[in-house]
Amino acid sequence: MPRRRRLRLLLLALLMCGGVAQAQDLAAPAAIIAMVDAGQFKAAESAIAAALAHAGTDATTRSVLEFQRERMRRIRLDFSLDADATKARVRQQIPDLDDAEFAAWDAAGLLEHQFIDGELRYFKRAPSNLFLLGEAARARRVKAAPPQVGPMEVANAHHREVRDAALASGRSSVAPRHVRVTQSISVHADAVPAGEIVRAWLPYPREIAGQQEHLRFEASVPRRHVLAPASALQRTVYLEARAKAGEATTFSVTYELDVHAQYHAVDADKVVPAAATPELAPYLAERPPHVVFSESLQLFSRQIVGEEKNPWRIAQKLYAAVDRIPWAGAREYSTISNISEYALHAGHADCGQQTLLLMTLLRMNGIPSRWQSGWIYSDAGYDNMHDWGWLYIAPYGWVPMDVTFGQLDSDDPAIAGFYLGGLDAYRIAFNDDYGRELVPPKTHFRSETVDLQRGEVEWSGGNLYFDQWDYDFTWQVLPRRQGAHGPNDHADSGEGT
Repeated sequence: MPRRRRLRLLLLALLMCGGVAQAQDLAAPAAIIAMVDAGQFKAAESAIAAALAHAGTDATTRSVLEFQRERMRRIRLDFSLDADATKARVRQQIPDLDDAEFAAWDAAGLLEHQFIDGELRYFKRAPSNLFLLGEAARARRVKAAPPQVGPMEVANAHHREVRDAALASGRSSVAPRHVRVTQSISVHADAVPAGEIVRAWLPYPREIAGQQEHLRFEASVPRRHVLAPASALQRTVYLEARAKAGEATTFSVTYELDVHAQYHAVDADKVVPAAATPELAPYLAERPPHVVFSESLQLFSRQIVGEEKNPWRIAQKLYAAVDRIPWAGAREYSTISNISEYALHAGHADCGQQTLLLMTLLRMNGIPSRWQSGWIYSDAGYDNMHDWGWLYIAPYGWVPMDVTFGQLDSDDPAIAGFYLGGLDAYRIAFNDDYGRELVPPKTHFRSETVDLQRGEVEWSGGNLYFDQWDYDFTWQVLPRRQGAHGPNDHADSGEGT
């Protein structure tokens, strides 16, 4: 793709993240984005101020520039530690840490940092990530603590249940669980002036045949709400409330649904290349800023794929390669200008970063891929935000992939490879794509420009970022309803009272 067109698509995508749909004069914004990526914040700010002061700067370019100013603010929030503060946090686990040891781990890329205007700044999660990424650091801890993993990241009876049920029935959608969920947002007291209207978007699932069914809206706080249509790929419940002095402003939504597990027993010898139909074309294409067929990703792909031509075996190789990237706590996605490229080079990645990297590599090899994300939970005790994806394998169709759960520790290859072609029944998908417009649209920039799991909040004075509100997800896995019949009247009405 020519450089000029790539920059145009990149900036168009960034504009979409901010709720603007067109871009015009792009050369100056591209240079400013590069300055922000390089940590040249003072130069970027000077360039932004000059461009905004220029009468000829159009509205869409202004929006790009204003978001870059906001991105710098968010990066500073993420990279909030200096070297002394980072060492102090590591010494809470390794009291006798010396400077040479710290410097060696830092040089090895185990402590994420960047220079901002020449000042060395560390990611606020770098001290805890060190013990996920560095074996020597883990061994030096005063108190050993095994990594915390979710129950589905370890081979268990549910994986066997799903596979056995799929093979016995000949169906790919099996072993459903019924779950009741309440998701909430609490805006901090006085974050918004008293009397002002606070606007909130809470994630809400779509009905997806064979995956999420019998969706039933139960309640919201406030009661009056606007439910985005089922066609919205990042679906929400929209709520409004008036801020009161000294009080938190709260929002919640409660619903129930059946979640089905998935299992596809793919025979590589039966797999053929997918035809590039109009329906599949969007899932084979680049989609800047985060799905770009860069030279570095093309080189990585060639090294992994080699001479393999079978799409399923290519997918297995790429899945294994991305699975080898260690998981670590992630900076906010809105601060990263190209997530798949970041995941390749950072030395670690979280679930969404791994998924976008794998999606890019698959598309690069002619294998359609798409995004899904939401929340994972358990029969009791564990829950978390999570991202995964789907790939299209002919003649089987769309099959799921969860590269973050990756290869399970099992002697049975079918169970070990469960998450390439299988999904558990302990996850709700809120998003069938990333970075899509909300309904109703936001006026101000989104806090999360890619995903939508915590929600979004704003008022007339601007967006409310994650440091201004809290979120919660509570659930109950319940006996499955017998004779359930799809959503109630509110679920697709678009508005409740």
